[in-house]
Amino acid sequence: MSKNDGKKNLSASAFRKLDVDQYSDNNFKEEDADGGLVGPTGPDESEVLTLLTQAKNTEALILVLKSAPLGCKNQQVKDNARNLTLKVLLSIKPNQIDDSLAQLDRDLMDVLMKYIYRGFEIPTEGSSSHLLAWHEKVYNICGIASIVRAFSDSKRA
Repeated sequence: MSKNDGKKNLSASAFRKLDVDQYSDNNFKEEDADGGLVGPTGPDESEVLTLLTQAKNTEALILVLKSAPLGCKNQQVKDNARNLTLKVLLSIKPNQIDDSLAQLDRDLMDVLMKYIYRGFEIPTEGSSSHLLAWHEKVYNICGIASIVRAFSDSKRA
């Protein structure tokens, strides 16, 4: 390679064909610009409440965790799902937690851990001790990794 080859490559303008202005903050468009729902809409409240009245609490838990609106940008949908999930968690007695967790896979336990921490953010009377029991049981099964995944995932519950 001669000295001139290096100069020729530096003066070439082929690399300048990329329009960097398209990445400007001024050109950024929100996916949810119209205020509509983006992503899942959350669990069906009537179906979950029906399961709870039939004492099928574990099935209700699985339903709320599988239909968690993790990709949704509508805060009202997320708050409704959180409230419903907390209602389900609080309906399961501490001596039934192990049986309920035995029916969940790791991904659902990660979603559950997100909801446990969301429940800590807005405590109700008696909810904190119950959520701590859930937290302890999930931690004993999944370890610290579940907590790390709950905090590092960009899709919040």
